[in-house]
Amino acid sequence: MKLTFGAPVTEHRFQLRCVPVTGPRQQVIDIAVQIEPRVELESTIDSFGSLVMTEYMPQAHTEFGYLVTGIAFVDNANIKEEPFKPLYRFQSELTKPGTAIGELVEQCRARLDALGEGVDELEPARQIMDAVYGAFEYTPGSTTVQTTAEEAFEQRKGVCQDYAHVMLSACRELGIPARYIAGLLGGEGATHAWVEVYHDRRWIGLDPTHDRMVDDNYITIAHGRDYRDCMLDIGVFSGNSVSQTQWVNASVHESLS
Repeated sequence: MKLTFGAPVTEHRFQLRCVPVTGPRQQVIDIAVQIEPRVELESTIDSFGSLVMTEYMPQAHTEFGYLVTGIAFVDNANIKEEPFKPLYRFQSELTKPGTAIGELVEQCRARLDALGEGVDELEPARQIMDAVYGAFEYTPGSTTVQTTAEEAFEQRKGVCQDYAHVMLSACRELGIPARYIAGLLGGEGATHAWVEVYHDRRWIGLDPTHDRMVDDNYITIAHGRDYRDCMLDIGVFSGNSVSQTQWVNASVHESLS
């Protein structure tokens, strides 16, 4: 990621959640982080288990960026158990439903009622994912990081973050605990977002943007209640009428060795 400022900035404080960590479905090794301008990072683990790096740059600069490289071994077929956190039952500021999502929830409820007995326990979540996928048009630039699930669904347009927020909202309204995932997907060229639901003491991933279950091509970076818990980079700085331009590139290469 690279930020270019239209004028020099100072007093720059930033927080990064851009490094995948070892977890229930992946092992991460050989991580290297480069920051420009160069600075020593303070690292900690937040309450969701994500790696958080922070620092302060008082000196004037016109560019800021980071490069993260590493290797992730993903084994989605053997996800380890995790304790359940009740907070994922409840809506957040970005997932609170309104009239539009209320109508979606009723459509999903009808789908779930029609399933009958003996279906796979993950099928309700799949049905919700399919309903969200079918109602949305993937439209870059139609929303911002501040757009709520209700606002995105009212216009039926959005990007992966919006698909995830709407699915989270519907799942939680229908009694299915669900959490937001920020990560990487091979071939995307940018970061990606999807949903995990709690099933059999494990978190299982579903991708409403592509209407499919998550597999070994997905690398988790951070998780939380919604996008705000998983922001890859956030910061504040001082400057005079400063504009900024962001460039992001995510590249995932599969190793068969």
